Amino acid sequence: MKDVTRPISIDLEDAPDSTRERLRHYLQCDLLRIEREIKAHIFGSVGLVNDVSKYIIHSGGKRLRPLLTILCARLCGYRDGNEVPLAVAFEFLHAATLLHDDVIDHAELRRNKPAANTLWGNQAVVLVGDFLYSKSLMISLQYNNIRLMEVLARASGLMAEGEIMQLLQLGNIDITEEEYFEIIYRKTAVLISSACQAGAILGEASPEEEKALKDYGYHLGMAFQLIDDVLDYTGTRSELGKPVGKDFEESKATLPLIRAFRNAPDEQKQEVRRVFSNPEGPIDFEWIKNFVHEYGGIEHTMNVAGEHINNAQECLSTFPPGKVRNILYDLAEYVITRRY
Repeated sequence: MKDVTRPISIDLEDAPDSTRERLRHYLQCDLLRIEREIKAHIFGSVGLVNDVSKYIIHSGGKRLRPLLTILCARLCGYRDGNEVPLAVAFEFLHAATLLHDDVIDHAELRRNKPAANTLWGNQAVVLVGDFLYSKSLMISLQYNNIRLMEVLARASGLMAEGEIMQLLQLGNIDITEEEYFEIIYRKTAVLISSACQAGAILGEASPEEEKALKDYGYHLGMAFQLIDDVLDYTGTRSELGKPVGKDFEESKATLPLIRAFRNAPDEQKQEVRRVFSNPEGPIDFEWIKNFVHEYGGIEHTMNVAGEHINNAQECLSTFPPGKVRNILYDLAEYVITRRY
């Protein structure tokens, strides 16, 4: 298990130096509180549940979602000191989705470690994912606030829909950008948006403030997934903790490929379509990477991600200037500059 008595930091190595140091300094205590709360809640009555839960929870996650819940509550004036369990509920929900995703994708690695399903098998990992889902809802019950439970439950349902929508689009290189945006909203952005909204609810924000933070999280989450899409074509195995090119190999058309395919001449399209529709055949991924770069897929995706970051930061203008608002602004910058 991770030693939670030492300082912990969000992954910030590729954020600008000044941004990285501000975030590292300000978030250190909150990250330590999150780790302690995770340790307090992660135990179940079955040994296998404990083993798998600890493995995924302590495998190097950024803790972005619980941090956002804490920061948004603080921005809205919450000072009661009981925001950390709610924040951890979002980390458990996130961990559950990772376990289920790895089973669906037959993943072998996550964060440079063997994926849990390769160690314990699909059945055990799916059931532990279910345990973590239920754990997150049980934690939310202690707040006796129906709206907080609704936010968590709604996020769970939309994420499941996103997985199903993605499954239905496997192998479809003609998917539209609008269809893909709807998938990544459900798969990724809704949980980040909900983490922010829950913090606002806990802080008894006004309707305008709650909407601003919910929207901030939406734009942050969309940008987060879009950068993931880019890194799958531009990152390295050591950075990502898993093989690059997995989306293409698994016949998932993400925005860099969708836009490049739309821009390419017919002859190039035919070759990409042939390779994309034949996942069992050999793939020259360097050629695919060059194709995505040459026809504007990376540039377009980075531009869209940048627009979402600008919109996220604009949402913060609802609140008066201050340290917490500045940290949320910096977190948006971190999302657009990260390399893993």
